[in-house]
Amino acid sequence: MKIVHQNETKEFKNSDQCVAIEYPMNDKDINAAVGKITGRYPDSNRVVNTKCKELAYVISGSGKVVVEDKEYLLNVGDVVLIEPGERYYWEGHFDVFMPCTPAWYSEQHQEVE
Repeated sequence: MKIVHQNETKEFKNSDQCVAIEYPMNDKDINAAVGKITGRYPDSNRVVNTKCKELAYVISGSGKVVVEDKEYLLNVGDVVLIEPGERYYWEGHFDVFMPCTPAWYSEQHQEVE
């Protein structure tokens, strides 16, 4: 069993419009973060994760995710599963809880056209 208390979290700033509050599980198979989107992330282009599945549960707010040129509107309670290799961007003002498997790390997260 593992537990990470809120006071043990680490803030990771992807951009001015995307901040992640990471919960360091020290587990190679899964980790989690709360993402705070305040605009468009990335600012232009898209991002892709080369290794992990990213599950996003909308905690608060609303917006959209565009995955492989298809737009999905998001509201509280919605869940999105982004597969490895899918190109996407977020836009809006919302918070998401994001568990990732295998565990997310910055080198696998890349900005692409």
